[in-house]
Amino acid sequence: MSVESPTDLSDLEKPPADITGQPDAVAVAPNWKLVWWRFKKNRLALLGGAVLIVIILMGLLPGFFSTQDPNDSNSRGSFRPPQTIQLWDNGPALFVFDATGSRNSRTLRMEWKIDENRKIPLALFGRGYEWRVFGLIPSTLHLLVPADPKSAGNIHLLGTDRLGRDQWSRLLFGTQVSLSIGLFAVFLSTIIGIVLGGISGYFGGITDMVIQRVIELLQSIPPIPIWLALSAALPRTWSVTTTYLAITAILALITWTTLAREVRGRFLVLREEDFVVAAKLAGCSQMRIVLRHMVPSMSSHIIAAVTLAIPVMIINETFLSFLGLGMRPPAISWGVMLAEAQNLQSVALAPWLLLPSLAVIITVLALNLVGDGLRDAADPYH
Repeated sequence: MSVESPTDLSDLEKPPADITGQPDAVAVAPNWKLVWWRFKKNRLALLGGAVLIVIILMGLLPGFFSTQDPNDSNSRGSFRPPQTIQLWDNGPALFVFDATGSRNSRTLRMEWKIDENRKIPLALFGRGYEWRVFGLIPSTLHLLVPADPKSAGNIHLLGTDRLGRDQWSRLLFGTQVSLSIGLFAVFLSTIIGIVLGGISGYFGGITDMVIQRVIELLQSIPPIPIWLALSAALPRTWSVTTTYLAITAILALITWTTLAREVRGRFLVLREEDFVVAAKLAGCSQMRIVLRHMVPSMSSHIIAAVTLAIPVMIINETFLSFLGLGMRPPAISWGVMLAEAQNLQSVALAPWLLLPSLAVIITVLALNLVGDGLRDAADPYH
């Protein structure tokens, strides 16, 4: 009895065509393309990605988007209110209303109000104070500048703090510091987690037991007391750069354990897969098997885990700096700026000092949306 084979392609089972409409493309597409196709279907993840791109651009080029030197102070301009950009004045326009102030004779404080009779015209892509692109290339180009250079010190889009420093410019430079600490700390913890987790899962035996006991020991200690103790031990005489590197190292050395366990679990499964066994029989070295075969097969899961770890790092840095145990003045970070808002009297006079907390919330939410989207798309076959 012979079994007839189908001659019409329509009788064959075709790959699913719900992602691209091209069954053949889905059948032969590499894993990263499948992840991208599925990620694009998550609108919240795309929205989070768009917001994240804008935040990263502002963090990369804070001087370009700022209007003032973040370190310039003016005792006469303390607690100036935010000035909203106006786009219409009997036609398309670009300006802000000036703020006028007078000193209260009883409290001796400056009291400000927005004067809608005084307008400060703005111009795009003008010249202002000098800043350095990536800390190297000097530039005076700014996205937004006053049309009249004499009004340069009167534009404060998010107001000023108690020292008269521009909050918008400080927020942008704080974005650079807080984001970079989160990224570098996650990068270091990822390297440590992949190396130790991979060794533990691939070799097993006594090596696995030792690494797992170390992980259990670190995870059994509450992280907050460790951060507080290590951060408090940092000498206050250290420079901003040294403190920056120390805080990054502290955050990285304590947070690698979760990823290490995830990598170990994946390696325990992957080392028994056919493609790994075939690589061993082909005479591939252990390093090549791990780096060229096992790690790439779980790269999408690593990317998702890393994306979800970055907001945790940002919150940790903000928390430590807020308590005065992380970055310290004259450094600028979101936590340092929020430390200025610890004084309830200052917040009552200038509630805009709390705006850095909104930046933290938006950034963390965007990162979580992207991370959730990547995690859901990491296994496109299910």
